[in-house]
Amino acid sequence: MDLPPLDDQLRAKESRLRDILAGGGRTLLAYSGGVDSGYLAVVAHRLLGDALTAVLADSASLADWERDEALDFARGQSIPVRVLATHEIDNPSYRANAPDRCFFCKQELFQHMEALAAAEGFDTLIYGGNHSDLGEHRPGAEAARRYRVRAPLAEAGLAKGEIRRLARELDLAIWDRPARACLASRIPHFSEVTESKLTQLGAAEKLLRDLGFRDYRVRHHDKLARIELGADEWQRLTDPSRRDAVDAGLRALGFASVSLDLRPFSSGSLSAMSRGPRTRESGGLTGSEPSA
Repeated sequence: MDLPPLDDQLRAKESRLRDILAGGGRTLLAYSGGVDSGYLAVVAHRLLGDALTAVLADSASLADWERDEALDFARGQSIPVRVLATHEIDNPSYRANAPDRCFFCKQELFQHMEALAAAEGFDTLIYGGNHSDLGEHRPGAEAARRYRVRAPLAEAGLAKGEIRRLARELDLAIWDRPARACLASRIPHFSEVTESKLTQLGAAEKLLRDLGFRDYRVRHHDKLARIELGADEWQRLTDPSRRDAVDAGLRALGFASVSLDLRPFSSGSLSAMSRGPRTRESGGLTGSEPSA
């Protein structure tokens, strides 16, 4: 299907992004394989060539299949990637899982990037924060400010929907990829983050993915797995064999009960639940981790 042409305002933002990136010199990009960092990686690599290196944090909070997808996309675009093992799980402040948990995760990554930049002569550190994030509570953005990691998408004024449009313009397969967040975001605040929970969640969400689901979360409530599905996904559960496979698969992973949330998947819902019920007027669940 032919796309309508980009409007002048979006073209101006795209041009601004290119100007920002072109002035960065040798650049390290915090890369996850999502639409924001993926689009940013492609544009930066086309401008900077070998002066751009993407950095993928490999830790217990990243599912193996997500890591592999991110690496496959980068390889397909000829983007050089360094995989850095990060150990935020060793930080008691991260494991405590307070609303600022994301700060400690990003701090771990940015410290590794800072050390790599100093050792190998990189000039600029960047990540995929966008303009839509600016009005939200983002502990990871605070870590970026502290470690002087720039957010070119936000600086160019590009919002999430605009990034998807530009990624589609470049015919990038990730343009409509559902928003993702680390596995720790599936665990309620103040419930300890452990490697065993993260492993369980990674396997649970891979099960849903393998069964054809695309927009989903599995929330970890100790022995209860609470599934959230995008509104367009619910019809998949009308198939009894698929429904039974979900139930049996999650129980095999150690969950004693499996439930389906009757409201469609909403980013940040677990954060909102920790503060109280959603009101009719709110129009949706909001929280400190909107991408969770």
